[in-house]
Amino acid sequence: MINFLSLNNTWMRYLGILLSTGLGMVLLWTRGPVTTETAIIISVLMPAVEVAEWQPLVTEFNQAHRDLQIEMIEGPTASDPLESLYTTSFLLGNSPYDLVDLAITWVPKFAAADWLLDLSDRLSPTEREQFLTPDLTGGSFQGKLYRIPTYTGAGLLYYRQDLLQQAGRELPQTFSDLLEISKALQGQGLVQWGYLWQGKQYEGLSAMFVEVLAGFGGYWVNPETLEVGLDQPQAIAAVDFLRQTITDGISPAGVTTYAEEDTRYLFQAKKALFLRNWPYVFSLAEQTDSPIRGKFGVMPMVHQPGAPQGACQGGWGLSIAKNTAHPAEAWEVLRYLTSESVQKHFSLATGKMPTRKALYQDPDILAQFPYYAQFYPVLEKATLRPPITQYAQASDILQRYLSSALTGQLSATDAMKKASQETRLLFAK
Repeated sequence: MINFLSLNNTWMRYLGILLSTGLGMVLLWTRGPVTTETAIIISVLMPAVEVAEWQPLVTEFNQAHRDLQIEMIEGPTASDPLESLYTTSFLLGNSPYDLVDLAITWVPKFAAADWLLDLSDRLSPTEREQFLTPDLTGGSFQGKLYRIPTYTGAGLLYYRQDLLQQAGRELPQTFSDLLEISKALQGQGLVQWGYLWQGKQYEGLSAMFVEVLAGFGGYWVNPETLEVGLDQPQAIAAVDFLRQTITDGISPAGVTTYAEEDTRYLFQAKKALFLRNWPYVFSLAEQTDSPIRGKFGVMPMVHQPGAPQGACQGGWGLSIAKNTAHPAEAWEVLRYLTSESVQKHFSLATGKMPTRKALYQDPDILAQFPYYAQFYPVLEKATLRPPITQYAQASDILQRYLSSALTGQLSATDAMKKASQETRLLFAK
């Protein structure tokens, strides 16, 4: 329980804003026993479920340090309200957090607002080489490093290996292959649905579309010039492909309301041949009670000839708040939480994918998660969503018009033209 009498004025104003905007919540924290009254406490707001996952490692650190303690404050699991809490705290001018737990798409906004410390000089070239390249790139803005990644992920194409073998079919290489194979196996009565993907109007729709868009050779926004490519033929073809999966009955009509877990459940229930989703699905689908245990595989997303494979970069990382009173101590905690040994323990305990390259060859990791070896090449070539300060607004525009096209309210051409026009107006403000 919070002792309101002990809160300073900033915290009181902060809580007042949260309550007035519907974001009020009970803030709980976890840390080991403080061994001295003069200990410096480094705080960070995280999703509640992750606070529990980090607990053993936080306790280990706190018990080993008399003068420095980690305080993890429980926040909402969903990323949007978590971002709102961080944003509100910084807008108040005196954020109570020393470290910032950042989704990869938040980096440009937070860095451009001057809320984060520049960490460029904190990692040597040798240390940088130890991290997956897209994860460090995603933690950078305008040539400066602001975020050190804690765990990663990228979009993958899951497939029912047993059904493909039964039908004597090879893995698809192109979007056309995926459509043709899906129709064939559906026609043979081997599976109900050919392809599942995230079509609900939310950030997952943008992440999924980035992969299809790249696979058709298109682009969303050029971060250097802010040129918008959504009305180009490649982008329209990408939307047409997704719409075709619905009109041809390859994907259920309800796919336009599906998020990750909706699609994972259907795939794991043996209802679909192909699934686009994140790495977390693998461990769930391989559990002993899973109907598809040992019957599926993973591969990078298909792509048209001459176009790159698209795998949307995900993941989270830690930054240092620029207004922290303890930057040196915050860096010590950040280094601990992103170290190779801690990432190894965290991955073994949670199944979340590390950002340090060496761990994809670690025998203990591979003994527990042998499929990590299959993911590594995909993670090293992952595609970033546009690293722009207006990303949240640009994503909202894309989601709205994609949803209109996928539900048949607008044609792909009209939807993408309108999305492009509105995105250009956003950048012109």
